Amino acid sequence: MKTRYVYPPLLLSLLAFFIVGGDRLFGYTPPEPVEVEIVEPEYEYLSPHVWISHYDEHFRQAADSLELDWMLIAAIAHTESRFDSAAVSSVGAKGVMQMMPSTLNGLDVPDSLHADNSANIHASARYLKSLYRRFRRVKYADERVNFVLASYNAGYGHILDAMRLAHKHGYDRHRWTGHVDTFLIKKSIPEYFNDSVCRNGEFKDWRQTLSFVNKVQRSWKRFNRMQQEYADSVHQVITTDTLKRIGYPLKKDSVI
Repeated sequence: MKTRYVYPPLLLSLLAFFIVGGDRLFGYTPPEPVEVEIVEPEYEYLSPHVWISHYDEHFRQAADSLELDWMLIAAIAHTESRFDSAAVSSVGAKGVMQMMPSTLNGLDVPDSLHADNSANIHASARYLKSLYRRFRRVKYADERVNFVLASYNAGYGHILDAMRLAHKHGYDRHRWTGHVDTFLIKKSIPEYFNDSVCRNGEFKDWRQTLSFVNKVQRSWKRFNRMQQEYADSVHQVITTDTLKRIGYPLKKDSVI
């Protein structure tokens, strides 16, 4: 038999021998494929929230349960007590939210918990939510918070009187600045607080209420700005780290 007819079958036989495991007879073991697991970094050290006070967790829990903005609650606390849980006002308002005992009792908070941080904050959030419901007919959503804050400070009845007076005198009862706040001031004048549309009498503390609304709004905007700046900085950290891991060349002081 000629050699050229022998070699091809022999080569095929040897190839089949190695494929079915004969290679191990010669001490050769093909390497097992290695799966490389790509581990994405976990940024557990980066909180999604900016730090405002020692009571932030209470603010967030109370707000989340009632679909409120936790930074609005924080802004009220900052304005009311500067986050001092031991604060007691001249009229007896207590705790970090400066809630009146009568209001707390109406919210089923026992006397022993009036100054408790969690109870005080959660009660305040429930009270805010109830005020939002009362002013649900204010047709401008961005104005509604002004009425809620004014009522939080002055009481719902006095703000309702001011709205009635504003409507009677041709002003917009759904707008606060230059409209309803003007008639809250006038509720200190007999001609106005004796009007038949007023059902809650004289109101002398209008300066405090107007100041409260403005201060809370400023703090709320400042806290939101702080949150946005913090979120931007977290995004910068994660983006820069990601680009480094994939080998993207970064220049010094480069802006992403």
